[in-house]
Amino acid sequence: MSDIARTPGTTTGAHPTPQTDPPAHEAYAFACMSCGHGWEQSYEITHHVDADGRAHCVYYADGERVPSPLTRPTCLNCGGHVVRIMRAGQVSMVSKVMAGLHSQPSAGAAEGQAGAGAGSVPQQGEHTDDADPAAEDGHRERHHWHLSDLLHPFQHHRR
Repeated sequence: MSDIARTPGTTTGAHPTPQTDPPAHEAYAFACMSCGHGWEQSYEITHHVDADGRAHCVYYADGERVPSPLTRPTCLNCGGHVVRIMRAGQVSMVSKVMAGLHSQPSAGAAEGQAGAGAGSVPQQGEHTDDADPAAEDGHRERHHWHLSDLLHPFQHHRR
């Protein structure tokens, strides 16, 4: 019992166990399902044991203590909490793909490519056997990709 507050003590008298293991490093990719914003963050995770013997983790991002991104992730853009958590590298991979879709190579660069393999996207003015007849004039309508389009395979629809 605490002499000052006249309440039962909250600790067993044991001190927290000091951390001897090096901190773990993990990185995650996040995508907000509300606004489509995507980002990646790396974390330094320290493991502790409290006075009652319960283990808990403390997350640090850029040297600052942050709440666990696994229990209540928050969108950095809109503040929403409907956030998809993925393995690291997913957002940067999608960003590179999207940047490649939006960049138009010059005519010299297109000619310099050796053997565009199967599955390559024909550029403007190129003709393929299975091309849409509406695109015969050399103007193909390019599809504008959204992050939500690319995350569609990850959505689990329940029936």
